[in-house]
Amino acid sequence: MSAIDLYARATPGFEDRVARTVAQLKQAAHDHAGRIVQATSLGAEDMVITDLIARHHLPIAIGTLETGKLHPETVALIGRIEQRYRLKVEVYQPKHQAVVHFVKQNGEEPMYKSLELRKACCGLRKLEPLSRMLADRSAWITGLRREQSDARGEVPFEDRDDAGRAKLNVLADWTWNDVWHYIASNDVPYNPLHDQFMPSIGCAPCTRAIAVGEDFRAGRWWWEQDNAKECGLHVSAAADEQEGGAVSLLQRPVENRV
Repeated sequence: MSAIDLYARATPGFEDRVARTVAQLKQAAHDHAGRIVQATSLGAEDMVITDLIARHHLPIAIGTLETGKLHPETVALIGRIEQRYRLKVEVYQPKHQAVVHFVKQNGEEPMYKSLELRKACCGLRKLEPLSRMLADRSAWITGLRREQSDARGEVPFEDRDDAGRAKLNVLADWTWNDVWHYIASNDVPYNPLHDQFMPSIGCAPCTRAIAVGEDFRAGRWWWEQDNAKECGLHVSAAADEQEGGAVSLLQRPVENRV
């Protein structure tokens, strides 16, 4: 059974949520002309946003982080986006020599050894490339939703990062049913791993399928405590320090991260 079969449902207020999201995207494209990017993780939510950007011909760049540890199915979506929408996806990768050094020192899968090493790996493969994606931007768009986890339960439609950039969470009030109803209604391409009970997909070593009844993000960093299950893309530096994160190992250019 596909994710569409499992989750796509029309819910009250869906059309209003779509209209509000489109209006926010249009306003953001106007307010940050030439300096705004969708930071897509290539998950279901982000594919909805990409479709809306393309469908409404909005001048918003699309960028993604190719960490070197993604599933092949995830990487393949980059080409599918470019072919389907005739849009160029900006691809940001970690610095090669830094990766070589890190792997030599810590092995191919250091994330299982300690929380500090896992966060250092995320910093190398995700946070540093994200800092380059955002370097000359005044705003970025994410697919964060309040329903995704307790930690994201109060996600605002608009926030600010450490650099003062606008961070726009345009699907904040969308449900999982909304996301899949939109995908089904508009034939939006999506990661086939979603059909394998992976609602939240990150790097391959840090993602597994979830069981019936498990939390939406239970398949991410499943060996860690719930309060540690963020890569740093959407966690403030101050909060990460309080939780014992490896902030000292990273150069944290923005407060909120994808």
